[in-house]
Amino acid sequence: MTNIDVLIGARIKGRRIALKISQTKLAEAVGVRFQQVQKYESGANRVSASRLLMVAETLGVPISYFFQGLDNAGSADSTDVQPSARATAPMNALSDARVSEILALVETLPKEQQMAVLAFLRTLAKTTESEPV
Repeated sequence: MTNIDVLIGARIKGRRIALKISQTKLAEAVGVRFQQVQKYESGANRVSASRLLMVAETLGVPISYFFQGLDNAGSADSTDVQPSARATAPMNALSDARVSEILALVETLPKEQQMAVLAFLRTLAKTTESEPV
């Protein structure tokens, strides 16, 4: 399992949840069993290119959707090479299913509402920073 496998799995899970599609329904649509979808989503099994294309079509996203957040794919692909802190931060955040679900849900909103959510999160982050620890 590599960071990229975990990232792709988290993106699949987040989008699937945002669309309210069960693992069983996704599995049927792409020709695998739901256990395989579980393994894809956890990053335990790598998704082949052809299967990832089928997943993308089923979830209504371009295949590039699953690679968003990767800015240093070369070093992140290897478990032996340590990615830079800058490359690790987005991947760690995106491998969290909650963050992936938030991103998938925000993507379904109209642009104006996306900007409102962003403004809210910025305000929330500033409020959190100013509170004493």
